[in-house]
Amino acid sequence: MSERKAENPVKGMALMAACMLVLPGMDAIAKYMAVRSGMAPAQVTFYRFLFQFLCCMPLLLHLAGGAAFSARRPFMNLLRGALHAAASLMFFTAVKYMPLADVFAIYFVEPFMLTAMSALFLGEKVGWRRWSAIAIGFGGALIVIQPSWEVFGWTALLPVACAFLFTLYLFMNRAIGEGDSPLVMQTWAGAGGTLFMSAALLAGHAFGHADFAPSLPQSPVDLGLLVLLGSMSGFLHLLVVRAFRLASLSLLAPFQYFEIISATVLGYVFFSDFPNLGKWIGIAIIVGSGLYIIWRERVLARAAKAVSTAGPVT
Repeated sequence: MSERKAENPVKGMALMAACMLVLPGMDAIAKYMAVRSGMAPAQVTFYRFLFQFLCCMPLLLHLAGGAAFSARRPFMNLLRGALHAAASLMFFTAVKYMPLADVFAIYFVEPFMLTAMSALFLGEKVGWRRWSAIAIGFGGALIVIQPSWEVFGWTALLPVACAFLFTLYLFMNRAIGEGDSPLVMQTWAGAGGTLFMSAALLAGHAFGHADFAPSLPQSPVDLGLLVLLGSMSGFLHLLVVRAFRLASLSLLAPFQYFEIISATVLGYVFFSDFPNLGKWIGIAIIVGSGLYIIWRERVLARAAKAVSTAGPVT
C-alpha cells in the first residue's frame, strides 16, 4: 500500500494534539534538573537521548530481533538524532534561564517555518491567505521576543534556532519515514543524539563552558526523572513520527500550539512563571493565526474532495 493511500488525516491530527499536550512535561523536567538540581543543560540533553536509546532498544529487539539494526538509511537516521539533539540542547539551555511559557511562545515560530518550508521545498500548496497568517504569526512571535530580548539578550533567540533545527528534523521524518519503521527510526535517532551530545559535552567542557559541565545524577529522584525524560521522549516521538505518516506537514504544523496549554500550567505550578499581558497578546496572535491555517486546510480539503467526487468535466 502506498503512503498516500495509507494517510488518515483525522487520526494524524489526534495523535499530534495528544503528543503536544504531553511533551512540555519533558521540558519541565529539564528545567527542574538545571535549576533545582544544578545539572548543566548539555548533560541533561545527553541523558535524555541516552535513556531514549536504552528504553527503545528492548522493544525494538523484541519486535524485530536481529533486523532491528538493519536500517535502510542509517546515516540519515543518525543525522536526525543529531539535529534533534542540537535543537533540544538549545531549548533546554533556554528554559534554564527563561520562563517555560516564554520559551514555548518564542519557539512557536516553528509551525510557521514548517508550513512555509513545506510549500517552498515539498511543493505543498499554500495560498496567500495562509501566507498572510504565517506573516501575522511571526509578528505575534516578535511581540513575545522583544521584552525577552531586553532581559535575556541573545538567549531569547535560542528557541528560534531550536525551531529551525526541529523543522529540519520534521522534514527528515517525512523524507525517510517510508524506508524504516518508526521504532527503528527512533532508536537510531536516539543513538545519533547520544553520540552528538557526547561530542558536544567534551567540546564544551574543554572550553570551560558551565552549561556543558559533565556530572552524574545526585539522587535516586534525579536518576528517575532523567529515565522518565528519556522514555517520554522516545515513545512520544514515535507517535509524532506516526502522525506525520498519516497527515501532511502543513496540516499538522498548527497543532504545535497545543503545547502552550500544558507549558503554561507546568511553568506556573512548579516555577511560579506566568506570561504577562503583552506576552498573552503575542501568544493569542500566534494561536489565532494557527487556527486560521487549520480552518483553511479543512476548507481546501473539502473542496478537493468535492472535485474528486464529481469527476472530470466532459
